[in-house]
Amino acid sequence: MRTLNDYFLTVKMDDVSTAGSVYVVAPDGGKIIKIQSVIDGTIATADAAITTEINGTAVTGGAITIGYDGSLAGDVDSAEPTTANSVEEGDVIEIITDGASANTVAATFTIIIRR
Repeated sequence: MRTLNDYFLTVKMDDVSTAGSVYVVAPDGGKIIKIQSVIDGTIATADAAITTEINGTAVTGGAITIGYDGSLAGDVDSAEPTTANSVEEGDVIEIITDGASANTVAATFTIIIRR
């Protein structure tokens, strides 16, 4: 259940099948309680392994696997971080893909932060 203390950040990655990162700045402090992804197409060959970092430090439980087997546009995957998930105003949140999958497919990530 969402509370008035939750806020949401959204960042788009142009291609989950090419190794790289996207970044978003936390406008306020809190804890990342959930990270969700939705893809715009079908990936192939291998899963896309997604990890999350805050100011270069890995978020424990912040990994998402976007499965290639049966993947379709609109597939949603999520992670619920457990530790190393606190942000302060101005912190940089990085979403990283390993680039193991194939096909050029965009993904949108929503980061839910509870103050």
